[in-house]
Amino acid sequence: MNIYDFTVKNIAGEDVSLSEYRGKVLLVVNTATGCGFTPQYEGLENLYRQYAEQGLVILDFPCNQFMHQAPGSNGEIVEFCKLHYDVTFPQFSKIDVNGKNADPLYNWLRAQKKGVFGGNIKWNFTKFLIDREGNVVGRFSPATKPEKLEEKIKALL
Repeated sequence: MNIYDFTVKNIAGEDVSLSEYRGKVLLVVNTATGCGFTPQYEGLENLYRQYAEQGLVILDFPCNQFMHQAPGSNGEIVEFCKLHYDVTFPQFSKIDVNGKNADPLYNWLRAQKKGVFGGNIKWNFTKFLIDREGNVVGRFSPATKPEKLEEKIKALL
């Protein structure tokens, strides 16, 4: 099993097979618009603009599980991200990343790379780096700024 086996909902609520990203390097991030780490959207967008043509895709999964820091609707989240950070990478519908209602994609991601505190996602802006074959090759804490991942991304491209 790899990431291409999952189907998720895009920000408009439509099904998207992650097999559409086969052969790409993916950075999967659970985000929030009202978090201390929210300014990382800028670094994510910069990475995306710099490396998209070489095969990088950032997949944004808003999550409201951590102190309700992503309270808006999908439409409000898109509007906020466009207005404040000019986000152009793919955004998906808000999901849970932990617990009984966790999205199956995140159940799989957490099982592939455990964090410091076990499998659960610690906070917003946890990042998973996926190689071109669909395998999880890294998990990075919310405190890891996107620009710190540039060399790892370049190595996979």
